[in-house]
Amino acid sequence: MIQTMNKFAVFLSLALLPALSNAEEPKAKKSSMPEGFHELNIGDTAPDFDLIGIDEEKHTLKDYAEADVLMIAFLSNHCPTSQAAEGRLKKLVKDFKGKGLKVVAINPNDPAALRPDELGYSKYNDSFPEMKHHAKEEGFNFPYLYDGETQKTALAYGCLATPHVFIFDKERKLRYKGRLDDSRYADEATVTSPDARNAIEALLAGKPAPVEVTKIHGCSTKWIGKRQQVAADNEKWEKGEVNIELINAKGVAALRKNDTKKVRMFNVWATWCGPCVEEFPELVATSRKFGLRDFEFISISIDDPETIGDVKAFLEKHNAVVSEKLKPSLKAEGRKGNAYVFHEDSSDALIQALEPSWEGSVPFTLVVAPGGKVIYRNEGGVDGDELREKILDYMGRFYVPELEAQP
Repeated sequence: MIQTMNKFAVFLSLALLPALSNAEEPKAKKSSMPEGFHELNIGDTAPDFDLIGIDEEKHTLKDYAEADVLMIAFLSNHCPTSQAAEGRLKKLVKDFKGKGLKVVAINPNDPAALRPDELGYSKYNDSFPEMKHHAKEEGFNFPYLYDGETQKTALAYGCLATPHVFIFDKERKLRYKGRLDDSRYADEATVTSPDARNAIEALLAGKPAPVEVTKIHGCSTKWIGKRQQVAADNEKWEKGEVNIELINAKGVAALRKNDTKKVRMFNVWATWCGPCVEEFPELVATSRKFGLRDFEFISISIDDPETIGDVKAFLEKHNAVVSEKLKPSLKAEGRKGNAYVFHEDSSDALIQALEPSWEGSVPFTLVVAPGGKVIYRNEGGVDGDELREKILDYMGRFYVPELEAQP
């Protein structure tokens, strides 16, 4: 009997073997990181690099062999959190000058992988030429290297965001990785845990870092593969529809009062005005740049109201569409869009409603803060860079604590 049962068990196991062997294997967890991404662990050796710096010289790991402690800090031009940390990083370099510390900053981002609205806190994109401008204007006192072309160094170090810092000892073993400190603001008074500084002080004193790993905060690394998302976003904008309405002086005055928290950019123009047509792409570029912030582009055409269809066609051709962020505020205000055709006979009424100091020629551009304060005005074609810089000067390059934010 026992022999019969044993034979049956063997038979049953053999019968089930094919089914078991064909059973689906547990699926490996998919990673959102690109191929070649490697996460450094505490105790790992610093990966070598061979990158060009803003000094037009090549930089390698061995160039910093004499440093007792080496910090590799991944930074970027565009990220508000990274920009906010720059002042404290410069102070760190100054405080430890001649004490054995060397700081090397690396920009990991592919500039072509950034959407226009991801540049709303910065004057510059993350390209190599723009790195030079940014570093010069901000007075960087440390090397600033470019990795955006291949991103090999960012992959080797496991750079997740900017800022992201890695601190190595004399033997170039990783002893700390994570944030510079716990604040995303520029004001040093908001820092309560200077983690990187604590690690540096400990290592220079021959002690282990009090905390070896911290969470990071900042803008995710813009990998080359994100270019497809940027292309898809551009295609969406190109297919966007513009809702256009008629407006009178009373309506313009209400918008000009700007009883909102948004910065509003008004542009008075016409399809028959050469300078208006010429400057319009700069206005759209400005609108897209600040698309993730509290910003609104309001176009007011002085074309014949009978040609409103031609105005709509022009605006859609130039992609003067409303950003997704802006739509809820427009709906709350009872507005369909941000494009208008002025339909009163007298241009004086428009001038008085929008800006009495305006002489009346077009194009005319006016940027007002919440409450109606003028930030920028221009009668004639705008300089796009100047326009965006004025807006950025008011809105700021990084986050500020809510209590300190401008109204």
